Amino acid sequence: MSQIEVNKVIPQGSGTNLQLGDSGDTIDIPAGATLDATGATVTGFDAASDEKIKITAQDTTPNFLQAKIVAGTNVTITLNNAGGNETITFASSAAEVKPTFSSITPSTIENTQTTVTIAGGNFVSIPLVTAINSTTGARVIADEVSFTSATSITAKFTISVDGTYLLYIENPDGNAVQTSAVLTVSDAPAWQTAAGSLGNFAAGSNVGTITITCTDAASFAITSGSLPGGLTLNSAATNATITGTESGATSATTYNFTVTATDAQGQTAPRAFSIAITVGQQNSLRFA
Repeated sequence: MSQIEVNKVIPQGSGTNLQLGDSGDTIDIPAGATLDATGATVTGFDAASDEKIKITAQDTTPNFLQAKIVAGTNVTITLNNAGGNETITFASSAAEVKPTFSSITPSTIENTQTTVTIAGGNFVSIPLVTAINSTTGARVIADEVSFTSATSITAKFTISVDGTYLLYIENPDGNAVQTSAVLTVSDAPAWQTAAGSLGNFAAGSNVGTITITCTDAASFAITSGSLPGGLTLNSAATNATITGTESGATSATTYNFTVTATDAQGQTAPRAFSIAITVGQQNSLRFA
């Protein structure tokens, strides 16, 4: 092995880099030798973002070793000394994982306690689930929350104020997600007209206007059975009417049918009614 003894090695020309060895070479500093870098800058690490590990030697002068620690990985540092190597492993905590939201079923509920299923990801047993009124900011914490899996939880809500609500879902570690307005609280349609007979009418007669009423309804439809021939259901908000002149009945017949009221949020309320058609008798009317 050849040997060169010098007091100083400097690069040729100001600002020129000086290279010691090639890639893959080992630069050996023998035991007892001192590498003095006081006031110098050692590059190779991103000082703005790397973690710094402080190492204090036997003297009172602190030295610093920089190492970039990536979340979720470990960094091992080997210290050489006369008694053998010592290894220190620094474990980096895993990156924070926030829950995610995909859907809520049902998305419209009434003021009474209702169970909803929330789909998403990264749920941890057991999250805190809160509904936030999109207009007032009022918060309602779920009565109960059940953990099904990392992608599904159920929550029971009793929300007295109608409106649209955001969801805030927080895992026990503090990581959370807040949704847009995904939950609607609305009263279901409420029938004012009693179920049952809407009246008796003679065959071939005009029934006039029969009104049926249901609050919060946006529309009405016959979902089973049928009206007597010649009669029509006219849908409107809050109430519907049955009008027309009966046609086709040749014997006394009772027509049974169901009218379903639907509100603006898609909630429904069915109600059963009947209309009797008589032949050769006086008609009687019932208006609601």
